[in-house]
Amino acid sequence: MVAEPAEGPLSPLSAVPDDADGAATTRALATARIGDVSALAERLMAAIFTDNPEWTDYSPVPYEELWDGCQRYLGRVLRILSEASGGAVDTGSDDVATAIGRRRAEQGVPLEVMLRTFRLGGRIVWESLVEQARAERVEPDVLLGAATSMWTVIDGLSSELSTAYRNAELERWRRDDQRRHALVEDLLAGRGRDTAFAQRTAQELDLPPGGPYLVVVADVGPDGGAALHGQQHVLASLHVRSVWQVRADTLVGLVALERHPEALVLDAMRPLARGRVACSPVVRGLAEVGFAHQLAMTAMGTSPRGSTGLVSLADRYPQALLVQSPDLAQRLLESCLGPVLALPLREREVLLETLAAWLDENCSTAHTGTRLHCHRNTVLNRLQRISTLIDRPLHGRDSYVALSLALTAMELPGTSGT
Repeated sequence: MVAEPAEGPLSPLSAVPDDADGAATTRALATARIGDVSALAERLMAAIFTDNPEWTDYSPVPYEELWDGCQRYLGRVLRILSEASGGAVDTGSDDVATAIGRRRAEQGVPLEVMLRTFRLGGRIVWESLVEQARAERVEPDVLLGAATSMWTVIDGLSSELSTAYRNAELERWRRDDQRRHALVEDLLAGRGRDTAFAQRTAQELDLPPGGPYLVVVADVGPDGGAALHGQQHVLASLHVRSVWQVRADTLVGLVALERHPEALVLDAMRPLARGRVACSPVVRGLAEVGFAHQLAMTAMGTSPRGSTGLVSLADRYPQALLVQSPDLAQRLLESCLGPVLALPLREREVLLETLAAWLDENCSTAHTGTRLHCHRNTVLNRLQRISTLIDRPLHGRDSYVALSLALTAMELPGTSGT
């Protein structure tokens, strides 16, 4: 009685022992069993569903297709063994293993399941060869060569299967990434207003179609590094769903707030900023994501390049209004503060500092003096000097608004205060 070989993995071999009788025996045994492939496939199917079924979950695969794959695989093993020349076996670039690997990857069957099935198939082929050897009274020592050849074939086909499976997975991931990229681009372009499109996109991106959303943008440097790092992991730890995508020079994130407070999400991302990052106001659903992206980009424009930190448009509406019309912002600055800006540097800085402090202190000269560590009369004299230079009173709502916006314009990129 011939003992079965161990089930453990063997090192790949390129040829059986240099024994003509052993090679001829292997070919003869395999050839004799080729006609029994259908019966062997039935045995493999039974093993799949009875031997550790949790290891061989083929629920995504139709029964008939699985049976056909088992039959083709077992037939391929026997044909390779029956055609081995001089004891050598060749499993390179095998079409059967490649086709099975690609198809199962598309169906979502785990690779580990496939490899276990190939080993199960190898056991069944070996058992059939042993049965044939008993019928023909083959000596055990001669049959050992067949064992080596057969497990070399199984290892080779398993390698082909793994390569094809992983290549198919990579292609699928690339297709999925391209699909996700296209969907996000369509949302940013405003297609989310189409209800049917929003519903399909929400399902594919695992996002809610409605509810509160934020759009976040961050600079991306020439090296491809984004000004925001680790945000998706941090948000996921808070059970906040988000989708992130790198565009030409920005990272864009669609953040579904659902039941989470806006402040919680922003506070979680602020420490992660490594450059300019900006956030839109809260909008409703994927339908408004395109508009929210425009607002987030406007908010980022209120921060100079090279700055670091997350800004929200909700906190920077005056700056955003000026950024939207840089030419008008420059004219406002020149109209309101032109004569002050034309002064020598030291005098200009003192007067602008006094004006800014006075507006911050609700036009209280006493509080302004305390803040600037000078007498209130000094503050009054400086304010009078400004009023004379610009030829307009500093008091009144219109003046307050114009002067405040002019000071804000000085801080924005794209405007000149000189």
